[in-house]
Amino acid sequence: MAQMNLLHAINNALDLAMEKNDKVLCFGEDVGHFGGVFRSTSGLQDKYGKERCFNTPLTEQGIIGFANGLAAQGSVPIAEIQFADYIFPAFDQIVNETAKFRYRSGNEFNVGSLVIRTPYGGGIAGGLYHSQSPEAYFTGTPGIKVVVPRNPHQAKGLLLASINDDNPVVFFEPKRLYRASIGEVPEEAYEIELGKAEVVSAGSDVTLLGWGAQMEYIEKASDMAKEIGISCEVVDLRTLLPWDVETIAQSVTKTGRLIISHEAPLTGGFAGEISATISEKCFLHLESPISRVCGLDTPYPLIQEKEYIADHLKIFEAIKASVNF
Repeated sequence: MAQMNLLHAINNALDLAMEKNDKVLCFGEDVGHFGGVFRSTSGLQDKYGKERCFNTPLTEQGIIGFANGLAAQGSVPIAEIQFADYIFPAFDQIVNETAKFRYRSGNEFNVGSLVIRTPYGGGIAGGLYHSQSPEAYFTGTPGIKVVVPRNPHQAKGLLLASINDDNPVVFFEPKRLYRASIGEVPEEAYEIELGKAEVVSAGSDVTLLGWGAQMEYIEKASDMAKEIGISCEVVDLRTLLPWDVETIAQSVTKTGRLIISHEAPLTGGFAGEISATISEKCFLHLESPISRVCGLDTPYPLIQEKEYIADHLKIFEAIKASVNF
């Protein structure tokens, strides 16, 4: 085991993947010698050469189009979009090409080896163009997987699983935690199963569900609730597409209550899909309405960032309201 922050865990996973398979390539804007804007690919070009870790032009659509072509001919491309806010120029390539490649060819061709890495979310005073959480845009797209880790151990295991999965994966990394989240991580390669949620801590009164950086706030709110005698079951969804309906339904059947929290705006956020599904599955077990604690329906603000964030205090208030309904 080694102490790693989330960035180190990502870098270590990429290093192990490139060492194991010479078909693995890392590329994106400034990812070569510079190591990317967050230094997540530092040292990889020096170790594996410019043919396997290299810079691309500043064109997100071109990056993913190029990655689709590489994956289609047998390479294992790991494409970086510098900020999730800039994934939108590549949206057509991802949802109309990456996601449909296998289906439209009758499985004659596929781009299942492709992983798209991108840092998402707020907390770094990045304002409206460097703080968005666009994961829900991709969850309505059959043919891809959507994964969001919450800490270094999860990041390494989920990224290696994504690289080895036979489906294309969009891998959102919580940039607020890149250097802030530190933990024990095995130095060897390991995988964490995609499509499987994790019950982080068991409880009996209310289920708290989230993913990525939001898990830190959820766990703080759970600790606050414990001080007033409310037992929370904390669940990390980890994979949003496909998402683990069974684990969430089992938890809500036990607790009778569900609070979903994510950084993205409330309207159109993935919490709405979860809420609808769990309402169908667990209707007769619910003791109170399913609650969503999310970002606001506004562009991501700069100086009002603290007011915008769905933090532990907002989640704590939702917990009390749910239990006292």
